[in-house]
Amino acid sequence: MSKLLSILIAAAFATVSVGSFAASHGGAMKDNKKMEMEGKKDEKKADKAEKKAEKKDEKAEKKDEKAEKKAEKKADKKDEKKADKK
Repeated sequence: MSKLLSILIAAAFATVSVGSFAASHGGAMKDNKKMEMEGKKDEKKADKAEKKAEKKDEKAEKKDEKAEKKAEKKADKKDEKKADKK
């Protein structure tokens, strides 16, 4: 029984040791080419996000203009009804 317990404890320590070793080597330095490629990808993502934001702003402006026109039409109809009542 004590041998089994010793084996389990040794296995637990081995697992933790391997895990910490892998974690410490996971963030190793990258090559310059890889870094440059990632920089270009980041620039492309930023450009894409900027274009998307611009489109969203344009769409919001169109929506506001449409709402204003709708409100003007509604106001004109009210004015016409008031004029017809007189």
